[in-house]
Amino acid sequence: MKKKTRKSSKRKRNIFKIIGIGVLCFLAFFLFFLGSINLGLWGKIPSKKELSSFQYQMASEVFTADSVLIGKYYLYDRQPVTFNDFPEHLKHALIAIEDERFYEHNGIDIRSLIRVGFKTILLGDNSSGGGSTLTQQLAKNLYPRKERNKTNIIVDKVKEMIIAKRLEKIFTKDEILTNYLNTVSFGDNTFGIESAALKFFNSRTKDITATQAATLVGMLKATYGYNPRVFPDKSLGRRNLVLRAMYNNNFISEDQVAKFSQEDLNLDYREFDYNAGIAPYFREEVRKEMLRWIKEQNENETDYNIYTSGLKIYTTLNFKMQKLAEVVMVDHMTKLQNSFEKSYGTNAPWLKDKNLIQKIAKRTPSYKRLQENGFSHEQIIDSLSNDKKKRTFNSWEGDEEITASTIDSIQHYTKFLNTGSLAVDPTNGEILVWIGGINFEQYKYDHISQSKRQVGSTFKPIVYTTAVEQGVSPCTYFSAEEIEYDNLKGWSPSNSGNKDEAYLNYSMEEGLSNSINTIAVKVLEKAGIGNVLQMAEAMGIEDKLPNEASIALGTGEIKIIDLAQAYTSYANNGKHIKPVLIKSISNHKDSVLVNFQSELSRKAAFSKETGQIMIEMMKSTINSGTASRLRNTYGLKNDIAGKTGTTQNNKDAWFVALTPKLVHITWVGLDQHEIGFSNTSIGQGANAALPLFGLWMKELNKDNNFDKYTKPNFQKPSPSVLEALNCDPVKRDGFFKRLFKNPNKKKNKKFNG
Repeated sequence: MKKKTRKSSKRKRNIFKIIGIGVLCFLAFFLFFLGSINLGLWGKIPSKKELSSFQYQMASEVFTADSVLIGKYYLYDRQPVTFNDFPEHLKHALIAIEDERFYEHNGIDIRSLIRVGFKTILLGDNSSGGGSTLTQQLAKNLYPRKERNKTNIIVDKVKEMIIAKRLEKIFTKDEILTNYLNTVSFGDNTFGIESAALKFFNSRTKDITATQAATLVGMLKATYGYNPRVFPDKSLGRRNLVLRAMYNNNFISEDQVAKFSQEDLNLDYREFDYNAGIAPYFREEVRKEMLRWIKEQNENETDYNIYTSGLKIYTTLNFKMQKLAEVVMVDHMTKLQNSFEKSYGTNAPWLKDKNLIQKIAKRTPSYKRLQENGFSHEQIIDSLSNDKKKRTFNSWEGDEEITASTIDSIQHYTKFLNTGSLAVDPTNGEILVWIGGINFEQYKYDHISQSKRQVGSTFKPIVYTTAVEQGVSPCTYFSAEEIEYDNLKGWSPSNSGNKDEAYLNYSMEEGLSNSINTIAVKVLEKAGIGNVLQMAEAMGIEDKLPNEASIALGTGEIKIIDLAQAYTSYANNGKHIKPVLIKSISNHKDSVLVNFQSELSRKAAFSKETGQIMIEMMKSTINSGTASRLRNTYGLKNDIAGKTGTTQNNKDAWFVALTPKLVHITWVGLDQHEIGFSNTSIGQGANAALPLFGLWMKELNKDNNFDKYTKPNFQKPSPSVLEALNCDPVKRDGFFKRLFKNPNKKKNKKFNG
């Protein structure tokens, strides 16, 4: 009996010994495993020094002159904020649902780990969470996990614990909370609470409500599953769970839980999309300007990056003006497009002109790809015509998904009229409105800064300005008779309309205000082509213009922004001012890095008196000339000067408006130069382009906040200017001149300009 007892005792001792050795081996292995991780054998662990000096990748923000955030440039959509920007209910919501003992543990919450392990392993409760503290989650935010296999999860967890311990020694609890809320992902490439608050509620972090805070914090468990835009019901349930956790932790009362739980989500979703939002063409131009500035700065040993440095870009754009202009543009272009298509009917060139469509097709990636593969032109066109798939076609009536070929798509988009619209304050050069096209996503080409089009009659004021500056009296009369110029290959400019003008002579003011072509050419002849080109350059037009008589009719191709610069000369006594987009740039701490301002040109292109004469002439364009519909249709009583413009074959429609505080230019046409308006009544500047200004100014007049731009009057012209313009607008040929003139026969002569 004793022998059996001794054997049994020995067996037990052996078992305990084996268990003990096993435990020791496990502990030794575990300690070795921990040590190997700590030593970096499983991948480098950041040192305290590296952790203390980490930097966020921050989005740069674009603001209007009235401090409205209109866009961002980023790799990761993040705007860090300080601890003082966090409302109490945000901190309470985060701690209540994510880490109740945040202010008690030292980075690793052993009690929480035991609780989670017990519930998960013994009770099978998979909803018990992961037991990670906010500090551990911050470690994961700063150093995201790279692989997802089981071994690496354990390694990553240990790494995060080690990093968390180090973070706790470097930062205060408030700093850890700040870093966490600035780095945590909310999905959709949105990082940090500030970007999330702006995206989902169009609000700064400091201004979010308790329910908004609970909604955003609730997303952290599953950024897609609890996304309030995608799954509002699930998000609402999660929000209310966060509110209940806040109550359980004594952060809010039971009455508040009941009240807050009844509130709707009330999203004000605002995605800062490159292609969407207000002023996309302007934002792209600002981006280009910023890249140029950053390149210059970085040559001087700075390290700015538009996508990661968190720069704050304060622009000149006026948010309300821009918004009104975009609304007006959509309204007018929708109606104009409808009229344009109806005017062509079934004979439209985008439907009938196969050569045109094939010419456009040759520029497409699909055509070039097939060509590189050795297919003939006929085979490629056949493929592009018959290979149909589902496509989304944009239109003013809304998007439509249809089955269509590449050729169908070309025909659809070729027909669309496009536009460019720019408003500049001529006193300081600040750009207030910038519409570079009808749809940035579909048409990236900017018609303000990139497109050069013939400017038509909007160039005539420069011709007239030159003549007046050369000493030609404004009361000089010019015959409206059509002339064939022998030394210009028989070029014979004519006037639009059917008015019998053979015996009529117009003053310069009448000729300009009614945009009479034959008069403009004769004024050019008096002024001299060379002098006109010099005047254009002195007024700020840098592009090379044709040294030809046809320049009087605006055959020169000029960018909208350059034409605007030239017209600022009339508001500044002959001195032009360069338009500017950006007022200042600050770093992410709001320290100003640079201020920008435009300066007047040093030398005046023309005298003050010449400028006053030209303004009075262009006022007549508005009051009684080609732009009189601003008065009789739109009821504008503002002090306005201006000029309409229409190019040959109705390819381009223009309107320039000038007030003491505004230069506003609009262009309307097609990107395909081969297509113009079907008739002048639809395509003339007064019909196609002028309404974009008329409707916009009408809206501005309703708002007293714009009085600065709508109320000013031009300086009263001097007595000498009034005297110079004091003549009858039209003078008819005398009896004997009419007697010996054959109105049906063109006069031939040489052009001497």
